[in-house]
Amino acid sequence: MAHLADAKSMLDSRGLYEGATVHGVNPLILVEKIIRERIFESLYWKEQTFGLNAATLLDRAVELTYIGGQYGNQKPTPFLCLVFKLLQLMPEREIILEYLHDTDFKYIRALAAFYIRLTWSAVDVFKTLEPLLGDYRKLKLRGQAGFRLTYMDEFIDDLLTKDRVCDIALPRIPTRAQLEDLDELEPRESVLGSEIESGDESNVSGGEDD
Repeated sequence: MAHLADAKSMLDSRGLYEGATVHGVNPLILVEKIIRERIFESLYWKEQTFGLNAATLLDRAVELTYIGGQYGNQKPTPFLCLVFKLLQLMPEREIILEYLHDTDFKYIRALAAFYIRLTWSAVDVFKTLEPLLGDYRKLKLRGQAGFRLTYMDEFIDDLLTKDRVCDIALPRIPTRAQLEDLDELEPRESVLGSEIESGDESNVSGGEDD
């Protein structure tokens, strides 16, 4: 019960929260109330996240075998519970980047990417997550309809372009094009564009030799 009380103490309905904020609000309310309540009532939250800190949470994260929001009778996935735990812990940015750059455990990377999309500024989100569009590893995603296959690059693209991922409404951010127009981001050169340009140059060189 103390574990539940600790989490709910961050959700004082009288507006008395005085802790760290994200986008100007209590980080826990980035998850809708009904989903928060389902997380609080889940066995995984009660049994597997008790007493975790930013370091020991890794012990649970390495056990993840799929991403997703809710499944079955609207049960929250372990992935979603750990996202919520990160919102409760609010680790230092350097710790989250260590999670993100872990190449051995792809679900730790996915967990960090989701947290970053929820909590960081729009510019930092694009700068930090776009390099992961080159990660093509397979991911299992569990939802109401069961399991399906996706890929890391697709998951990252969803985080950058969609309003809702893993049943969570993401904070609204400007599009990349809007950020480019504001000179807050440099235009991104796609890998495919670079390959085409290199191919054209090779063809021109070949023609000159002939």
